[in-house]
Amino acid sequence: MSCMYCDEQSERRHELLIEVGKLPHSTVFVLKNQNHLGRVVVALNCHRQEVYEMTEEERNGYFADVARVSKAVSELYHPDKINYGIFGDGVPHVHMHIVPKYKDQLQWGHFFWDKDLPEVTLSDAEYQEMVEKYRKALGI
Repeated sequence: MSCMYCDEQSERRHELLIEVGKLPHSTVFVLKNQNHLGRVVVALNCHRQEVYEMTEEERNGYFADVARVSKAVSELYHPDKINYGIFGDGVPHVHMHIVPKYKDQLQWGHFFWDKDLPEVTLSDAEYQEMVEKYRKALGI
């Protein structure tokens, strides 16, 4: 089975994600399911399944990229809190979901989880606008 983060032609990747651009150690994607508006994924640019497999340089660079992206999420969407999720059961490649959360809204006070939630999709123009906002905020 190929890795959707490593294979730029992956059908699954194109079904789930829209690429924003590359940072020094990662690639940023807008998740097509926007049940948490502004949600993005930051995927390590080289294939590693576990954080402990990363070199010190990869790990430090990756988490610097995560901090950069989460700052952009905060500046663009003004969440009350940002949730960070590294799972990888279904896609064994180091990647982190960066999820803006708001008091008194979806899943506040609980971890984010898509199971049994309706998918929220945007128009092509709305996705493009989101991607452009992220590119500008990230300088990519």
